[in-house]
This record gives sequence, structure tokens and C-alpha cells, in this order.
Amino acid sequence: MKLSHQQVEHIARLARLGLSAEERDKFSLQLSDILKNFEVLNELNTADVMPATHSIPLQNVFREDEEASSYSQDEVLANAPRKEENCFKVKAILE
Repeated sequence: MKLSHQQVEHIARLARLGLSAEERDKFSLQLSDILKNFEVLNELNTADVMPATHSIPLQNVFREDEEASSYSQDEVLANAPRKEENCFKVKAILE
């Protein structure tokens, strides 16, 4: 299927692209070649092919949650430069 210059201009307008005359000729040929490839694919008999959402099977890549021990509050605050009432004390950043 050969695309006309008007069709290429319409596609460019939809994509908000400004094309020069040389670009319009170039894209007309390239888009026409792409459409020819789709025409070849349309000739295939796909009646017995099940639709697929992905080309490869999906699997969960996350690990299962595992309980683990945590540091105590005293261990966490042991190296704090400043602390107050079992909390980190930080300098206020207000203007």
C-alpha cells in the first residue's frame, strides 16, 4: 500500500510534526514499506492461534516475605549524635 503525500502530511499533523518536502518523500516511502510488511502478515492463517497478551510467560520475580529479627530501639539509638526521649533529635530546618 503506497501512502500519498496528503496521507503523510495528515499523519505528521496528528503527531504535531512539521515536515519538509524531502522528509515527506522519505517518510512516505518508509511508511509504505512498513504497511507492505503488515500486508504480508495479513496473508497468514491465524484462525487456530490463541490470542496472547505477552510473548513470554510471566512469573513473579519477588521473593516471599520472610520474618527477620530487627534491631532494638536502644541499638538503633546507640550511635545517634543527639537523642531525646528515645527519638532522634535533629536540627529544625525552617525559615
